[in-house]
Amino acid sequence: MKPIRYTKEMIKEFMDAGYWTQELFYDFWDRNAREFGDREAMVDSNYRLTWSEAKKLVDAIAISWVEMGIPRDARIIIQSPNTVFGFLSRIACERAGCISLTVYPYLRERELEYMVERTEATAVVIPNEYRNFNYLEMYRELQKRFPHLKYFFLFDDEVPGSAPEGTFSITSMAKDRATRPVDEKIFAARRFSSTEDVALLTTTTGTTGIPKLVEWPTAPRVCTSKGRVDIWGLTKDDITVAIAPHAGGAAGTLTYFAAPLAGAKTVMLEEFSPEGALELIEKEKATAIGVVPTHLVRILECDTSKYDLSSLRFIRSAGGYLAPQVAEEAEKALNAAITSDLGTQDVGSVSGCRVEDSKDLRRRTVGRMLPGNKVRLVDKDSGQPVPDGEPGVLHFRGPHAPAGYFRDEELTATVFNSEGWTTTGDIVKFDQGCLWILGRAKDMIIRGGQNIYPAEIEGLLNDHPAVAAVAVVPYPDKEMGERACAYVIPKSGQTFTFKDMVDFLKSKKLAMFKLPERLEIVDQFPAVGDSGKVNKETLKKEIAAKVNAGA
Repeated sequence: MKPIRYTKEMIKEFMDAGYWTQELFYDFWDRNAREFGDREAMVDSNYRLTWSEAKKLVDAIAISWVEMGIPRDARIIIQSPNTVFGFLSRIACERAGCISLTVYPYLRERELEYMVERTEATAVVIPNEYRNFNYLEMYRELQKRFPHLKYFFLFDDEVPGSAPEGTFSITSMAKDRATRPVDEKIFAARRFSSTEDVALLTTTTGTTGIPKLVEWPTAPRVCTSKGRVDIWGLTKDDITVAIAPHAGGAAGTLTYFAAPLAGAKTVMLEEFSPEGALELIEKEKATAIGVVPTHLVRILECDTSKYDLSSLRFIRSAGGYLAPQVAEEAEKALNAAITSDLGTQDVGSVSGCRVEDSKDLRRRTVGRMLPGNKVRLVDKDSGQPVPDGEPGVLHFRGPHAPAGYFRDEELTATVFNSEGWTTTGDIVKFDQGCLWILGRAKDMIIRGGQNIYPAEIEGLLNDHPAVAAVAVVPYPDKEMGERACAYVIPKSGQTFTFKDMVDFLKSKKLAMFKLPERLEIVDQFPAVGDSGKVNKETLKKEIAAKVNAGA
C-alpha cells in the first residue's frame, strides 16, 4: 500500500541525505539475535525471552499468518495490555508484510467500530478477557457488521470452547510453529519497502472523539527512533520499562521503537500500581521508564526511599501536562532526569532534550531540532517570516513526519502543504540552541496590540516557591481588547496573593504589559478528557463570565 503523501523527490532527498534508509524495525531484532542472542530482550510477569528466542517467536507468528492465507498489506489490529506477546505481534506484522494498528486496551466498540470499518481489518490480536471485560465477545459483535474481520488471535494459551471459527491462541501457535524452520524466500517476497509501503497505523484523537488514523512507512519511524537513541544515550546495557501502555507514545516510543535499535532490554508492567512500578524498577534494575504524568503523581505518594532505584538514569514522561512541581519532586525522589520533547502523531517528531541537558533546559524547553528537520518561524497573522530572535509560529519540514491520514488526501492536505511543510500551531522562540514554547497560536493574548505569550509567564510563575501549578488565559476588556488572568494552584499549606505574583514577576524583569491583571486561586484545573492537559477553553469561559458579571 503506497503512502499517500510521499513523492519520489521527497524520498530521494531524505535517502540521499542519509536520514532515511531501507532498514525495517525487524532488521534490528534480527541483528540483536545474531550479535547477542543470549541476552534478555523481553520480560513480563510470564515470560523472559532472549533476543534469539524472541526472533524465533516473531518469525513463527509471521509465517503462521502467511500460511493461513492472510495477504500482504492486510490490516491487523493489536489491542494489547503490556505483554511480551503484544510486542511480538507488532513486529510480526511487519515481518509478514501486514499493516499493524496498535490501540489502547481501554477502547471500546464505538471507537473500534470506526477503525475496523475504515481499515477493513482482517484480524485482531486481543486478550479473551482483561480487567473483567470480554474482548472476544466485543469483536464477535463487530464481525457481524464487518465480515472482512476473519481471525481472532488470543493471548490466552487455550481457546474457549465457545469461540467462533477463526479463533486461535497466538501463544500456542507461536510456540508450536517455532519448532519448525521457515522459508526466508517467503518473507523476502513480502518485505516492505521502508519508504514506499505503509507499514503501521497510529491513532490520534479527533475533535469528534472518533480517532483519526495516521499512516507510517518505517523510514520516518526508524529515523526518529535513531534520534531518540542518540539524545537518550541508549545502549544495549539499558533496561527500559513500559509503565504506561506500549500502545502509546509515552512508553511505546522508548520501548517498542527505540530500545531494539540499541539492543536494550524491555520490561513490561502489565497492571500499574505505584508500589508495583517501584518494585519492578528495583527488581529489574531499570535504567529508563516510560510514563504519563499521572504515574509520577501516584508514585510520589509512596515512600520511594524504601526502594533501590539507583539504576534509573532517565524518565520519559509524555501524553499529558507534567506540572513543574511534580517534575521537580519526581527527579529528587527517583534521582533521574526527566526529558522533554515536541511532536504529535499528526505531524511527527520535532525536537528533544538530551538526558544530560541542564534542568532549566529540560524543564522549560523542548530541546533541539531533530536531525534533518528544517524550521521557520512566521508571524501569526501575516504568515511572513519573523526577524531572527523574535517569536513566531513554528513551521517545520523533515524526515520525521508521517505520510498523512489513512487513505484521506483531502484531510492530509489540511496539515501538510505540497512541499511537506506543516505546523504544530505553537508560538516558539530559539535560545541557547533550544526551542522554547511560548504558547499555542490560538492561546496568544493580544493586549492593546501587544502580544502576551502565556507559556512565558507560566514558566516564570512555576518557579515561585508557593506555586504548584499555573495557567494563564485571556479575558475580554473593552479598553485593551484582552487582558491576562493567572489561575494558580498554591502548594499545600501556602498562600499566594496578587501582590506576591506582581512582585515576583517584576523581579524577573518582565515587561509591565505582560503582568497578569487578575489572579484566580483554585484547587484544581479542568482537564481535556483523560489527557491531563489543562482545558484552557473552560478557564477562558469561566473568567469571561465573571468579568461580564462584574465580579
